[in-house]
This record gives sequence, structure tokens and C-alpha cells, in this order.
Amino acid sequence: MLSYEKATIYLSIYVFFLLSMHLFTYIILSFHIYLSIYLSIYLSIYLSTLVFFFLSIYTCLFLPIYLSIYLSIYLSISVILSFHIYLSIYLSKLVFFCLSIYTCLFLLIYLSIYLSIYLSIYLCYYFFSYLSIYLSIFVFFSLYRIIRNASLSIYLSIYPK
Repeated sequence: MLSYEKATIYLSIYVFFLLSMHLFTYIILSFHIYLSIYLSIYLSIYLSTLVFFFLSIYTCLFLPIYLSIYLSIYLSISVILSFHIYLSIYLSKLVFFCLSIYTCLFLLIYLSIYLSIYLSIYLCYYFFSYLSIYLSIFVFFSLYRIIRNASLSIYLSIYPK
């Protein structure tokens, strides 16, 4: 009888340790899974925020310079070679200058409105409403600077000093 009681005690201790090991293994695995999901979500949010931040810095620094040079060359060549060639022959330089400025301003204002709306919708979809508002305002003002630089370069290409 004594050995039967010892066997049941040893068996209950063994079952208790086995169940506790399985329980601790389950808790550790679920904690690691939860931690990995949390870290992946946090890292994806952090990396996307960094990417948008560096893209906005790149847009602020380099895009206005490139676009103002490109738009001044492209608009002066395309306006002269395309449908404004007859206007440039028959009308004065002032009318031609006003038409070029109007074309450039209309194109860039439309582009800035489209980009600000697109960025705000795209970023609100990914739960970045504060960042989308900031970037849409930032893109609008950077394209405003592009408009200013492009109009100045067009003016200087038509009326050189």
C-alpha cells in the first residue's frame, strides 16, 4: 500500500511538472508571438514615418531646383515649337510671356492640388492623418515655390538682362 501511495504522489508530481512546463512553454511562445507582432507593427509605422520624412526633405531640397530648370527649358521649347508659335510671331513679347506664365501656373496649381489630395487620402488610409495633413500642406507650399522659380526662370529666359 505504501508503494502505491508513493507512486501516485510521484505520478501527480510528474504530471504537475509536465503541465507546468507545457503551460510555461505556451506562455513564452504566445509572449514571443505577441512581442514579434507588436514590434513588426511598431517598426513598420516607424520606418514608413522615416521614409515619408526623408522623402519630404528630398522633395523640399531637390525637386524645386530640378523642376524649375526642367520646366523653364521644357516650357520655353514646347511653347515655342508647339501651338504658341503663331502667337509668338504675331503678338508681342508681353502677351507671349503672359500666356507662358498662365500655362505654367495652371499646370503647377493643378499638380499641387492633385498631389495634396492624393497624399492626404493615401496617408489617411494608413492611419497617418496628422502626417498627411502636414505633407499635403508641405507639398502645396513647395510647389508654390516651384511656381515662383519657374515663372522667374521663364521671365529671365524671355527677357534676358
